[in-house]
Order: sequence, then structure tokens, then C-alpha cells
Amino acid sequence: MVASDDDLRREMAALSERVNRLEAMLGEAEHPRRVSPVVDEEQFWALTGLQSRLGDHPATADGAVMLVGALTLPDGGPVVWQQTAGTSGMWEADWSDQAVTFAALGHPVRLELLRQILAGVHATAELAETATLGTTGQLHHHLRQLVAAGWVKQTGRGSYEVPADRVVPLLVCLVGAER
Repeated sequence: MVASDDDLRREMAALSERVNRLEAMLGEAEHPRRVSPVVDEEQFWALTGLQSRLGDHPATADGAVMLVGALTLPDGGPVVWQQTAGTSGMWEADWSDQAVTFAALGHPVRLELLRQILAGVHATAELAETATLGTTGQLHHHLRQLVAAGWVKQTGRGSYEVPADRVVPLLVCLVGAER
């Protein structure tokens, strides 16, 4: 049976409409899995490097995430950091163990404390001079929270610093929180 020209036109119109709807759905989706598997190697050089290593390590067979950074702190100190974790088992893990770490970042005073410490203000007495950090009691409360979560460590009596291995993860959290 041969289809008529009218039948072919109707089928083409219906097919064209289905393709348009599918393209519209893909255009509206913001889900990361919708990203094209073709990667611009110039723009995504770190991702390309990570992808090229995935097959080399059994722990990353299901994929991996990476934090990487190289910077100079406001006080002149250099920081370089790279951390990679395989995603195998990550979906089944209990994420609530990380709540304290994230909660410590969930207060504006603690974020300002971190910024001040990274800028080179390490002594409690100097930090207390910053009006936005509250009273001395509030300052110590926030410092305890940051120390307990590992974002800050005490380096001497009344002196604090952000450990080098927390600088890049902290900045990654801040960048990741931007919309």
C-alpha cells in the first residue's frame, strides 16, 4: 500500500511536532545529565584530565568528583590543593554525617570569621575588633563551631587559622553556592 501525498504530509507534520516538543523539553531541563557528552577540551581541561584517569583507578569506575585550586591568600600565603573522590557507593552513604560541617558554614558571622582569618587576622583580640563578629562571647561561640567542624584550627593561645587542606574546599563551597 502506497501512502498518498496528503498522508505523508500529515505524518511529517506530526513527526515534526514531536521533535519540536522533545527539543523544547530538553531546552527547559537543567538536570546535569542533560549536558552534552561532547566536552570542549580547552574550556573543560580539568574535567578532560579527570575523565582520562577514570579508567585507571578501580575506585573511580562509577565516576569521580574533584576539588582543585591554586591561589594566593590575601596575606601572601600560597595554597594548592587537589582532592578526588570516587562516587561508587556515594548514593547509598549516610550524608547526615556531614551536617555539622555544612551547618558551621550556615551562619553569616562564621563566614565572616573565615574570611577575616584567611585575610590574615588570626588573633582573637584582633578578630574581636571587627564589629560584625559580635561580642567576645559570641566570637568564641562561633570559633568553637568552626573548630569542631574542622574549618578552623587553633594554632596557639587565642590564635586561629584555616588549615591549608580546608581552604580550597571552603572556596569550592562558596563558588558552588552561587547561582
